[in-house]
Amino acid sequence: MTVVVTGIGLVSALGANADQTWQRLLRGDSAIALRQPFSELEPRPLAMLGKQPAHLDPLLTAAAQATIQDAGLSGQLPNCGVVIGSSRGHQAQWERFLTTGLIDDWAASLPHMGAIAVARHLGSQGPVLAPMAACATGVWAIAQGADLIRSEQCDRVLVGAGEAAITPLTLAGFEQMRALATTGCYPFDQRREGLVLGEGAALLLLESEHVARDRSARIYARLLGAGLTADANHVSAPDATSYAGGLAAIRTCLERSQLAPETVDLIHAHGTSTRLNDLYENELIQAVFPPSVWVTGTKGATGHTLGASGAISAVMCVLALHHQIVPPCVGLRDPAFDLRLPQTAVPTSLTTALCFSFGFGGQNAVIAMSRP
Repeated sequence: MTVVVTGIGLVSALGANADQTWQRLLRGDSAIALRQPFSELEPRPLAMLGKQPAHLDPLLTAAAQATIQDAGLSGQLPNCGVVIGSSRGHQAQWERFLTTGLIDDWAASLPHMGAIAVARHLGSQGPVLAPMAACATGVWAIAQGADLIRSEQCDRVLVGAGEAAITPLTLAGFEQMRALATTGCYPFDQRREGLVLGEGAALLLLESEHVARDRSARIYARLLGAGLTADANHVSAPDATSYAGGLAAIRTCLERSQLAPETVDLIHAHGTSTRLNDLYENELIQAVFPPSVWVTGTKGATGHTLGASGAISAVMCVLALHHQIVPPCVGLRDPAFDLRLPQTAVPTSLTTALCFSFGFGGQNAVIAMSRP
């Protein structure tokens, strides 16, 4: 059964909706700025939606409303499945509990309640899933939603992820790991120095193709296959010795999508701007794909939204296919690798795209899509 994308919703530090984010991205804008949201911590480059840290549920419901509207639907959707993940969930609320000693409505802060909040908003009585796979969460959610349609459990599923990751514990944890940048985010650049945390949510409405065509829906893209693996190697670092987990995810995705490496036009890399991750992805891409494939990453514009990053990357791939434009790798000035990395937006013919997402614990997720 063919699964298609008929609606997208995106809230990012770069823009309040998908169109605003996309247009600013094409201009090469970045939402990253020096911020100090917590007085007890030093200022850091961050990609925030506002002056104060965002909250998860409003992010997700705003993205859900935008997605449903974009898909040309309205009202309650009782038969719509929901697969929405987050790697941090309502961690900010638990941190406030610890500092204030007040625990109000603690049940609403459980890890799966973001997905539940969206399901209630939609009136959904279908399957509701809330995957957590570190920074690979967003792609996991999309793959699981597509499987619900292919297995004929649902005709349509709202999928994606959100993250309100700007919290004292998250900042302190990444600082302890020495993973945070001090000046900015520069994916695949010689001067890359670490990641920049960001906030955001990205959702997609998936439908079976026959349901979408029956209602004359606009079809942005077809979802092909996915590859989901784990390294079983280290709590935070990828397996940079054998690259086995990452390679397996790529090759499984290509096989399930019936794609050859030379037929892939665009790869949206995870592109965290850390020394290790960018090197790791370079080795994976060089091992599998020809030099002609475009490789981009958008965390230099949106920041690293952790669990939501894969969903945001997937929306960027959908928009790239829809508009036939390779978005720039914002923050890149002096490439460190021999990859086809765009420093400005490039109008070109695009038929297929892959989205890479890698997370702590050796989570590897790759998903493929094509023009309808």
